[in-house]
Amino acid sequence: MLYTVEISTSKRDEMRDITRDCLSYVRKSGVQQGLLLVYCPHTTAGIAINENADPDVKHDVLMRMDEVYPWEHPKYRHAEGNTASHLKSITAGTSQTVIIHDGELLLGRWQGIYFCEFDGPRRRQYHLKIMEG
Repeated sequence: MLYTVEISTSKRDEMRDITRDCLSYVRKSGVQQGLLLVYCPHTTAGIAINENADPDVKHDVLMRMDEVYPWEHPKYRHAEGNTASHLKSITAGTSQTVIIHDGELLLGRWQGIYFCEFDGPRRRQYHLKIMEG
């Protein structure tokens, strides 16, 4: 099963927890054993799995990414001016795979799935591929 989910982001850099939405689609699919692939089709956004218990983690990750990839740099040549967003997307990656076991996402106790916006605010989408097996 393939689902496309629309998402609106509200900041230039943002990590939105999409774990509950992903689980909702897994339950809707009825798959009890299999895999969930979460894929982002954008070059300035990504998908990550990380801690979802302490909101300061998101802050710290985004802060450090801004330090590593500053928005402006004298040697950037990309005409759109969003080179930092592309670099952040490469770092985060475009997809994550999660095991489905007994109809649940097999995530660690503190883990969540994040849509990572690096060039917002925008209207975006991500795809969920749910595979039985």
